[in-house]
Amino acid sequence: MTRTPRARLWRSTLAVSAAIAVTAGVVAAAPDAKKAKAPAGPKLSLIAASKSVNLDRWPDAPGVWLDLGTYVTSQGSPFEFKVTRKSYKDPIVAQQIIRSGTKTTVKTLPKGLVKDFQGLPGFIDVSITDAAGKTVVTQSETFCPNNASGRVSPTAPAKSKFPESCPTNPFTLGSVWGVENGWASNTYSGHYDRTVDLAPGKYTAKISVAKKYRDLFGIANKPQTVKVNVIERKPDPEGPGGGVGRSSKAAGAHDHHASHGKLQPPATLGQATSGTAPTYNVGHGPNPPAPPALPWALKTAARTTFNLGDKPGQTDGSRRAPAQKPNAKPPTGKAKVPNVPKPDLRSLPAFGIQIVDGKQYDAPGKDFVAFSANVWNAGPARLVVDGFRKPGAELMNAYQYFYDAKGKQVGYTPSGTMEWDPRPGHVHWHFTDFASYRLLKADQKEAVRSGKEAFCLANTDAVDYTVKGANWHPFNTDLSTACGWETSISVREVLDVGSGDTYTQDLPDQSFDITDLPNGTYWIQVLANPEKRLKETSTSNNSALRKIVLGGKPGARTVTVPAHGLVNAN
Repeated sequence: MTRTPRARLWRSTLAVSAAIAVTAGVVAAAPDAKKAKAPAGPKLSLIAASKSVNLDRWPDAPGVWLDLGTYVTSQGSPFEFKVTRKSYKDPIVAQQIIRSGTKTTVKTLPKGLVKDFQGLPGFIDVSITDAAGKTVVTQSETFCPNNASGRVSPTAPAKSKFPESCPTNPFTLGSVWGVENGWASNTYSGHYDRTVDLAPGKYTAKISVAKKYRDLFGIANKPQTVKVNVIERKPDPEGPGGGVGRSSKAAGAHDHHASHGKLQPPATLGQATSGTAPTYNVGHGPNPPAPPALPWALKTAARTTFNLGDKPGQTDGSRRAPAQKPNAKPPTGKAKVPNVPKPDLRSLPAFGIQIVDGKQYDAPGKDFVAFSANVWNAGPARLVVDGFRKPGAELMNAYQYFYDAKGKQVGYTPSGTMEWDPRPGHVHWHFTDFASYRLLKADQKEAVRSGKEAFCLANTDAVDYTVKGANWHPFNTDLSTACGWETSISVREVLDVGSGDTYTQDLPDQSFDITDLPNGTYWIQVLANPEKRLKETSTSNNSALRKIVLGGKPGARTVTVPAHGLVNAN
């Protein structure tokens, strides 16, 4: 059981970028022949993009983030994994997919090695000594092969086929990880709640691959040494806007730039929930999304945010997948639901469950249960809904589209409406009746219903990228563009195959008011497509339940969240 509060995460929301530059000699490093013959598969190496790095120490930040600019490179073939679980009662199984020409070999990793979908745990060992030679930090880090990455070989594929981060949602069902052939992935996973308390000064970092992984994947025992300079930063007194960012005179120095180039401290960020894109969307809460870990080599050129992005020869990990455009006009002709593949909407059990004092909602004397909920699309077809409004109308008419195997639109059906939500944390068009949330009594009869039933659809979470038709690079991942503007006359909202949409129910009209409820056992129900307006493969799997136990007394209520199968996360 868990009763932990939801963590708040910190990090600068902006970074500067440049292309990765690594010498061919470093990339080609081979395993130590004296150890053992490397198993079939890619040749892997640990490299450092720079001999020295500067790390920022901001006032009020919990410490510094150890992005030391080290990478794992893959040569000869991709470093590829398929990670799955049959159900929440079954353990996670990780398999390495080894490709050699037309031959594919599957190698199952040792049982219990991989415990979640965030990467290979304990892959990297880090040791840091101060100027006097005293060891001040020793820690191990998880390696996500989908971390921010770039090409290290001119003959490598122009784009990586793998997803762009590893899922953090506790109810993820399947994931695909990989370092593309001829590419390198940053070893730093960017855990925003895990910083290191280093005072400003000079340090030396030693980074190595843990022995169990060197033996498992045939990686040479060649640690990397990086000089570290921790710099104390102060906010720009003029605040955001105008001017040119300032650079340190130290060799290899860099700055994090805020809006328009001004140097600013890290912002308070929402927790990463997803893994579908490097924006690390956080559902639909009031905080901006936490950014990914950008490689050190991508920070060394003083670029402003206007220059960030994926371009020919540049993959800096800052891309935000844009929304797709709706059709030019509403559909005409007779509505029909053809016999073609359709989406399959499914709900995940609620997570991120906590008690919120009514004082936070300007409702003193009341107690609320806040939570996060996700509805995902198991496919095999994506959910596509267009909204159109007539001049001056407050609502858009919504239509669901259907496509044949070649991607041609072959039908449509009316699917309700879309409404504009001007509230902070929203400010976009909501598709109505997409999902509903209910707090049920122990006998599973309704006790409280959330007022939230309209949603901006966005691919915030990679729930299962192993299902048929899963899109590893979905559109509509950036919440700021996925659902239009107040002046929009049409909007397209999409939930792609394998992806889900997380909403954080932490506002008074969304969370459950438990002020007058007695202590005891309850169930949080997440129900997709409650009015069955959307046409899907099956509606029998639209509901998910999560057990909670309320306790305490008015003004000091508690919530205990039992494990859901093997998932022991609140």
